Amino acid sequence: MEKIIEKALFASRWILAPVYLGMSLALVALGIKFFMELYHLLTHVWIMAEADLVLVLLALVDMVLVGSLIIMVMFSGYENFVSALDVDEGTEKLSWLGKLDANSLKLKVASSIVAISSIHLLRAFMETPVRVAEERENTLMWYVIIHLTFVVSAVMMGVLDRITAKSHATKDHQGEV
Repeated sequence: MEKIIEKALFASRWILAPVYLGMSLALVALGIKFFMELYHLLTHVWIMAEADLVLVLLALVDMVLVGSLIIMVMFSGYENFVSALDVDEGTEKLSWLGKLDANSLKLKVASSIVAISSIHLLRAFMETPVRVAEERENTLMWYVIIHLTFVVSAVMMGVLDRITAKSHATKDHQGEV
């Protein structure tokens, strides 16, 4: 009975495969939106104010970062939790593929979220008029608080990962002696 349960549990990892495939469809949706924004930019660049141009460019950079995050989570998550990716010899291979474990992926996701949050915060500041209403100031304050929460979380995850790695290295070293 135990072996049957273990085999069923191990096989259940394949339930995640359609989820990762769904992420590729989300990437398609993001690509469509990216090119819609790019088309809008190119058709209006002559009449667009410089500040508006910067805001649109920040939105495009934001979409690229989100797309990169999707790729990272999709590939490394699939490879870590479902099955190794079989890439034919002589074809392109991403240099990080197979090197991101769950902790590394978590740190990369956290740093990507901080970068995306930074862009959103910058856009919010740029969209705000010089004389800001009290409500808008309150909104910006919450954006800053949320962004700083992301930053502190990412830093703490990195510190904890480093402490964990050092303690594992110390234990491994003590085991050798």
